[in-house]
Amino acid sequence: MPQSQAQAQAAERLTVFAAASLKVPLEEIAVEFELYSGIPVDLSFAGSSLLARQLRFGADADVFLSANIAWSEWAADQGLLAEAPPLHWLTNRLVLVAAANETTEFSLDKPEQLIEAVQERPLAMGLVDAVPAGIYGRAALVSQGLWDDMVPYVAQTDNVQAALALVSRGAARLGIVYATDARNTDSIRVIATFPETSHPPIVYTAAATAAGDVKTANEFLLFLQSPASQNILRQYGFGIGAE
Repeated sequence: MPQSQAQAQAAERLTVFAAASLKVPLEEIAVEFELYSGIPVDLSFAGSSLLARQLRFGADADVFLSANIAWSEWAADQGLLAEAPPLHWLTNRLVLVAAANETTEFSLDKPEQLIEAVQERPLAMGLVDAVPAGIYGRAALVSQGLWDDMVPYVAQTDNVQAALALVSRGAARLGIVYATDARNTDSIRVIATFPETSHPPIVYTAAATAAGDVKTANEFLLFLQSPASQNILRQYGFGIGAE
């Protein structure tokens, strides 16, 4: 192989902007993709809203994996994505959680109990106007008739992982996170699963960015849909496509 070609391949990397809730499975998938393709993957995790705005201000990324259709559509409208509409890739569920050592039993059927609990220590959830888990969480609480009573006691965070950390440390009595986050954290237990009809569908999207290496990005997007990747994602509790 000519030296210049070898140098070009050695310099080739893929940068992926991904919702924070994808961290654990995506790190495994990135390792598998590198073994498969020889292309190193740089992963950057944050709330989908923050990542979308970073793309808008010129951040260098090849792939955008969002936990919210609205933010991927916003990115597409801004001309930041190579394809529109983006791939509807994964699904998730929304749950109410407490620390694993929390002895009190809570229920969505006993709203007064939940309201009293968060007056002692807050309810942790993502930013309700920006972070997808927070947007879904507010909708779910509104649907359950809890939002007006609980909103004074909500601790809003930049992403779902930060909300999870507050509950794990005992700084928050309750939290609203994705089922996948709760499933993969020993320090958390699920109190209740919100009805899917109580909030907009939780759909993760995947797209190549307009400013990135579209060819390599599309190779990665195809790998995300491979049986190997789907097995990893199912292992961590994600639904695939329309599952």
